[in-house]
Order: sequence, then C-alpha cells, then structure tokens
Amino acid sequence: MDSPDTLHERMAATAHAFPEQTATFWSVSETVTYADLHERSQLAAAALVRRGLRRGEPVGILCPNAPEFLIGLFGVLAAGGAAAPLPLPTGARQLAEYATRLAAIVAAAGMRTVVVSPRFVDLVGMLGAAVEVELVDIDTLLVAEHPETPLPVVGSGDQAIVQFTSGSTATPKGVRLTHANVLGGLGAIRSGIALDLSDRGGFWLPLFHDMGLFGTLSAILRGIPAHIWSPLAFVKDPQRWLTEFARAEITITAMPNFGYEALLAAIPPADVAALDLRHWRIAFNGAEPISHAVVTAFLDRFAPAGFAASTMFGVYGMAEATLAVAFPPLGRAPLFEWVDRRQLSNDAHAQPVHADAPGARAVAGVGAPVRELSLRILDPDTGLEVSDGLVGEIVIRGTSVTDGYLTADPASVADLFVDGWLRTGDLGYLRAGELFVTGRRKDMITVRGENFYAQDVEAAVRGLHGIHKGRCTAAMDPDGAEVIALIAETEATGAAADELAARIKRAVLSALGLAAIEVYPVAPRTIPHTSSGKLRRLAARELIQRLDHRDVGPREPAA
Repeated sequence: MDSPDTLHERMAATAHAFPEQTATFWSVSETVTYADLHERSQLAAAALVRRGLRRGEPVGILCPNAPEFLIGLFGVLAAGGAAAPLPLPTGARQLAEYATRLAAIVAAAGMRTVVVSPRFVDLVGMLGAAVEVELVDIDTLLVAEHPETPLPVVGSGDQAIVQFTSGSTATPKGVRLTHANVLGGLGAIRSGIALDLSDRGGFWLPLFHDMGLFGTLSAILRGIPAHIWSPLAFVKDPQRWLTEFARAEITITAMPNFGYEALLAAIPPADVAALDLRHWRIAFNGAEPISHAVVTAFLDRFAPAGFAASTMFGVYGMAEATLAVAFPPLGRAPLFEWVDRRQLSNDAHAQPVHADAPGARAVAGVGAPVRELSLRILDPDTGLEVSDGLVGEIVIRGTSVTDGYLTADPASVADLFVDGWLRTGDLGYLRAGELFVTGRRKDMITVRGENFYAQDVEAAVRGLHGIHKGRCTAAMDPDGAEVIALIAETEATGAAADELAARIKRAVLSALGLAAIEVYPVAPRTIPHTSSGKLRRLAARELIQRLDHRDVGPREPAA
C-alpha cells in the first residue's frame, strides 16, 4: 500500500494500525487513543465543511497542550483547510498586547475562523471585541448532529499548516507548509534519529511552537506513545517534569538550550541518584544557541542517572524547513569547535584556537543536512559560496522547505528566496561537511567598526550574581549611539542595582574588550519572552525605546 499523501490520511492509517496507542496530556490529566483522536477529528472536519470552510483556507487553532489542539488540527486538515496554530498569552499582564498581536496575525493570514478550546472561555470573552474573526468552541463541532458529509479530496501540494513564529515582533508572517513539506520534514526526523516502535516521545514546548508541534506529530504519526506537558508545568517545576519524564520511560524529547539550563538549576547533584535516565535516547537541543558550558555541566550532572553523552543531540532547524535542517550522526557525543571570537565577528573567519586561548569561543557542531535537503553557505554581500571555515549566510532548499509566507507585507519577504534557495538569516560555516551555526544576522551588532554577536555579550554576564535567573539580552542601543544596550533583570534596587551595572560593564570589557555598553537594569519578568520562556531580543529593544534607562530599574519598596 502506498504511503498516504496527506497528514490526515497518515493519521487515519496510524489510527487503523495502532488504535489503542495513546497520547497522554499530563497537565490536563487526559489521555486519548489514536483511534479516538482520528474519529473526533473527522467529526470536527465534517462540521467545518458544513460551515463553509474553503479549500486551503487558514483556520486558527487557539488551544493549550491538550487533546483539542490535535483534534482541531487534524479536523481542519481533513476539511481541506490549513491549520494555523496561534500563540497563547504569556501572562495576564500581556493580555492587551496579546490581543493586538493576535489581531495582526488573523489579518495577515486572512482568517475567518479560529477554533478555540473550551478551557479558554475567559480568554474568548476578552478577545471577542479585539479580534475580527469567528471564534468557534471546538466542542460545538463535536456535539452537533451531522448527516453524512463528504470530505474534500486533498492533495500533497495543498497547504496544510501556517506556522507563525512565537517570537515575532514585526509584521506577522506565517510560514506556508504543504502536506508534502510536513511529511517530508517528519520523514527526515524519523530517519535522522532512527525512530522506531520501541521509542516514546515526550514534549513540553507549546504545540503552536514548531519544535513542540512537529516533535509531537513525529511521535503520533509513527504510532508510538506521545506524552505532552504544558510549558507552564516545565517552567514552574522542572524537577517534577523530569521525574515524570523518567518514570514514563520516555526516550525522546526536544527543547532549547535554556531548558537544559533550567533542569541544571532545579535539580541539585544530591537528587540525581533518584532518577533513572537510561531510557533517554535523544535529547534534541536546538532553536537557540547551544551553550558549551550548559551541555558540559548537564552531561556531568546527569551521568550518574544513566544519561549518556551521545543522548545530547545538538541540531539546527527552523519552521521554514518543517523543523529539521541539520542533524549530527547518531551515537556521537556533542561536538564543539573553539575559534577566535574576534576573527569570527570581524573577519567572518572561524580560526580554530585552543580552548584556553584568550578570546576563544565555543561553537557547536550540528552535523550535516538531513535527507532530501541541501545546504550552502553564501557571502551575504556577494551571494557567492564561501570556503570551509568562512562564515556566511546559511541557505537551504529541499522537500520540506516552504515556498513562501502569508503576510500583510509581501515586500518584507520578497528577497528571502534566491534561485530556489531560502535565505535563513542565520550565519554559520562548514568544516568537512559539519555545520557550525554562529548566530543570527539581525543579532550582529556593529560598534565603532567592530562586530559583536549579541549572544556573546549576553554569555559574558549571564552568570553574574544579581542577574535574575541569568535573564539578560543585548541589542544595538535604540538611541542610535555607538553603544550596545544590555538589559538585565534584577531584584537589586538603588545602589545595589548601580553596583550590578558596574560589574556587568567590567565583565563585558574583560571578556570582549568592549567598553561601549549601556546597562538597563529592569525588574524580574520585564523582558518580553515567548510562552516557552525564550527572550525576545527585538521586543526588548522596543522596551528601551519606551522607557528611559534612568526610569526602568527596580524600585525601592514603598514605606
């Protein structure tokens, strides 16, 4: 039998082959079999067709990490629409900003309908007046009586998912992904980690996030158990999450580098012996720079629990490629190359140096392109391919790569495709077929003729005492001065905040030789972040523009 050409057909085949296999949603204490998931999504699809859903029409999915997210997603797909997972608010204080952002996404995608979880009654009431779209409770799609409703014929080239990036701050743009794109990407993940029926997937990233969504779909459409937590469950208590993860004998998970850092902060060495991590086979580490210090500390900390060095799986991916771009070989311990920081930034040259050399920077190797994907490194100015060891922009093409975006500002994405290749906006270099990612082009900051990666500035100070949970971010000062602005969250006030700012400046000067830095101390939980906890650099820069640095610091408590 030929392999199904669409995601919902693949779900139907999985439900037929593994009807009693389950997805467990820990944070809402619910479990759904794959047979039930398919049956309920078919009911939702019939209801959507009867409501007049047009082929290829984007339909928003506004749901937490719960069964209704997947029911809505597969229902939209079976009805011939394109599922558009929508970001969730990160906290009560951001609700007004959230409504404005959601309205912009809805407008950019041309949505008429958003399928909403019944758990969001209060949120729906708040959004009703702000977002011009029909908000449909998914329960109404499942309980209505339907006569026999034929579902449309959908092909592999039809639009399946519109992925809006969770960290977007400018005009929203949604990555258009066809069924062929997504199935190609899931196939690359499956072959890249040799995913088989003995595996178990477990994920806490939000399902609207590309790593959370495609990681979960990789497990479900393979017919293996899927375990899903909410992001809040992980962020509030990483130790409890890891305990539940280990007890479920899960073999595969995925998170950004900060997730592994959170586990280190939450679980002291004395508590590691109580864990059994021998089943953990793949620990995807991607979506943000991979820290040598965090990876090394994680391997040391959790080795006594059976965590193997080869389990840490540093990768490179993006929503535009249906996640997977480059994977390392299976069974290899994490690979880092030490290069001269100044030559890397100023000369675009990755000159290897000893790890103890002054100005040495560790860059993670993330392997080679996944199957059915090609990758090149181009000089950003000339567009010509560069030699091994020279830094340029990473460009990609392949089965899983999008051919465009949904956006209200087409001019903003007009130059991202060149001769069939997608410009990723990421910088990196190749060394004997191994990809090393050095940072984002937009995060490169030029001060007085010298270039600095924002992540290098942040890394120089993140471990300083007084910075709240290491939360800081660097950007070009919005006032136009030739200085770098570093925003740091802190509970310190008054003279203590001033002393912290002075220590930050000394640390940056010592590590990078950079004196042109302005420090903005702000209260904890001030820097904008995504629902998965990742700081949003561009939004942080906008924060500086709104508030003078003399007025944004933490305040002394009132008498």
